[in-house]
Amino acid sequence: MVETLSHKQARRIALAAQGFADKRPAAPTRRHLITTIQRLALLQIDSVNVVSRSHYLPLFSRLGAYPRPLLEDLAWGRKPALFEYWGHEASLMPLDLQPLLRWRMEDARQGVGVWGNVAKFLASHRPFIDKALAAIHERGPLSAGELGLGERGQAGWWGWSEAKRATECLFWAGELTTATRRGTFERVYGLPEEVLPKAIWSAPTPSRAEAHRVLLRRAARAMGVATERDLRDYFRMGLADARRGVAELVEAGDLVPVEVRGWDQPAYLAPDAKRPRGVKASALLSPFDNLIWFRERAERLFDVRIRLEIYTPAHKRTHGYYVLPFLQGEAITARVDLKADRKAGLLRVLSAHREPEANAETVALLATELRLMAAWLGLAGVAVAPSGDLSAALAADVAGH
Repeated sequence: MVETLSHKQARRIALAAQGFADKRPAAPTRRHLITTIQRLALLQIDSVNVVSRSHYLPLFSRLGAYPRPLLEDLAWGRKPALFEYWGHEASLMPLDLQPLLRWRMEDARQGVGVWGNVAKFLASHRPFIDKALAAIHERGPLSAGELGLGERGQAGWWGWSEAKRATECLFWAGELTTATRRGTFERVYGLPEEVLPKAIWSAPTPSRAEAHRVLLRRAARAMGVATERDLRDYFRMGLADARRGVAELVEAGDLVPVEVRGWDQPAYLAPDAKRPRGVKASALLSPFDNLIWFRERAERLFDVRIRLEIYTPAHKRTHGYYVLPFLQGEAITARVDLKADRKAGLLRVLSAHREPEANAETVALLATELRLMAAWLGLAGVAVAPSGDLSAALAADVAGH
């Protein structure tokens, strides 16, 4: 018999898998960060810095005000525990995932699927590529600009220079990796054998099928309960690869088929998924948070339609430019459009909107979380603009503290 989960049970399982059923530590440490990242499997990187670069925010949502340099040291310190590559999107991931993504690097080299332009550039610019690699061999890690090669940026390829295109293609193909990031978030490229620990770089490359099975297991553990589309999206896997991998994991007992009331697709449960009786979270969620980045799943879990409006013309936006949903308990009860005004020393709430599951505690809990975020960002306070149906009550609470 296939077990049937209620909507609430599925939501609680998902929240627990993502770390929201755990109490925040009083003083987050390096160990807390590593445990959380292992649980999530990856942090999506995004260059938008309206509030904070996105990879910092999922850890704040789960751990509270942790020291930001801890993540920077894990990612780009002398002995990194993370590496950068294409996971969900551009991502920071635990080092043990590097061998499991070599099939994607091979796809990039061969021009499989979406990687056609990468392989084409590598083949058509081989002498230039070889010069770039030789420079990094001789001089050590370099940014694209420090190579001093090629023409400036032109139309197409996001206006990248030839050197930037070369280093990015080599990065996607696995021939270069990120050695560090500089103050402007500029990527510095190094040779994998010199940047990654020897135990990782020299580890055997698993077969494509085995790598997919392991990645799907990691995705299932990070989500608790998920459809095949959810599992496939977590590491952006192809349909055929994911479908075959899911079937193999079910046969091996590593995924348990279940039904979830209200879901129109079959679901799969991680065998060791926690099943809390309730979740008492209070967290602002980055638009790129693992919990909500797949909008179809987020709507299925929370009955809330979440859309990224950064690229929507201002007059057509519903909630704002950089909107963070507020997770209260087991529900998304509000959304706030935030901006870190570093010059004024304020976390500005440009608009605040309530959701149907908002209750009498929403304003106070949201205000507390905003004050915590402001302090974590090194800002002196919170300022609420008169926009949105929650703004007046939120402004009054903020003013009263």
